[in-house]
Amino acid sequence: MVKSRREWGGCFAEVGRGRPTFFIPKFLGLETVIDMLVEKVKGIAEPILALLGLSWVDAAYGRSRQGGQLKITIDRVPGGVTLEDCAQVSRFVGRALDVNEVIPDRYRLEVSSPGLDRRLVSREDFVRFVGRKVRVKTRRPIDDQKVFIGHLSKFADDTLYLQIDPQEMRPVAWADVAEARLEVTF
Repeated sequence: MVKSRREWGGCFAEVGRGRPTFFIPKFLGLETVIDMLVEKVKGIAEPILALLGLSWVDAAYGRSRQGGQLKITIDRVPGGVTLEDCAQVSRFVGRALDVNEVIPDRYRLEVSSPGLDRRLVSREDFVRFVGRKVRVKTRRPIDDQKVFIGHLSKFADDTLYLQIDPQEMRPVAWADVAEARLEVTF
């Protein structure tokens, strides 16, 4: 539990169990520090994942009363991820993170597959899932709309093309995409 916030020369640290948990320079926001932490985790995890025949999809870090929580999403192309894959990654990556002291406090590591409604986070994801139905949220409204559902007909020149219906093809610039997911249809 965070009890106080102390400042030292332009930095602050959250203080709980008698020691600082993170030093965050004032000119950096918490999001920037978390992004840096995730990049550090990615640098350690990717070689391990490659040895196991897996690939990095995404990661997120958050804090709760029990400590930190690091969620890593992995994939295997082709074939998908098994429970054993998640367990192996948790063991190997967890040990590597602990040895390198990447996360200074207690944390819980969660490893999972992307799932049926997986997020599309890289350009490669958009190329890979051409032809599939997707839900795209944009950073700003396009024709008074921020959410589009349609078939991803192509991805070229940093633009994705959504077939909304037979008469409407909607181009969306890569820079305007806030979030994209596969849309599950049954």
